[in-house]
Amino acid sequence: MPLESISLRKLLKIGFSTPNRRRAELRGIIRQDRAKAAGAADEGGDFYAGFWADARAHVFGTQDLHESTAERVAGNRNRQRLYPLLRDGFLRWWSTYRRRTNEPFQLGPSQRTRFEIPGLASMVKVESILSITDGSGSHHYVYPYFAEAPELSVDAARLGLWLLGQALPEIPPERFQLLDVLRGRAFSVTQAALQGDEEQQFLRMYAGLIQERDGLRRLAEE
Repeated sequence: MPLESISLRKLLKIGFSTPNRRRAELRGIIRQDRAKAAGAADEGGDFYAGFWADARAHVFGTQDLHESTAERVAGNRNRQRLYPLLRDGFLRWWSTYRRRTNEPFQLGPSQRTRFEIPGLASMVKVESILSITDGSGSHHYVYPYFAEAPELSVDAARLGLWLLGQALPEIPPERFQLLDVLRGRAFSVTQAALQGDEEQQFLRMYAGLIQERDGLRRLAEE
């Protein structure tokens, strides 16, 4: 995944990592870019895609997440440790969320987009949004963050919520939640209030990552 075309959750993960972990992530991107340039085959799909599909199905009552997680783990031992942790975190959040109504939730309008940043010749992908319509007909949009480290902080959530609002401006900001799945903790603009400087902070972070990646690439080529 090139740094100039990256998912929002991956960008937040790298941008808020410790320096050592951040450099490791950037070196991984450099290796992937080189492999792609050399014509290497893609290494596979998104590790989290299967879990998130099952979590969505659980929300709308078509699957039980305990059962589907057990099936996923049985089919791939690489999921044995992390998928149950994701399941437990998601269900902690969901049990609290669904207390707001006894009526069944419905699938809401699908939302996905790419937010272009011309000044950096980059785009941020916003995909995998859980779109929920509640019993009153109101729409709610939950964007997942899956990383073990770093934990999603208030500052990271604030930048993520700002980006979601910019990428999908037709949706009221209070309808978004950014969910740290492993920890079962969700942020909205109530928990992570926007302060007005999010654009500057986001661009500074993103530009800094590109600059650091370029420096690491030059060092590797020497």
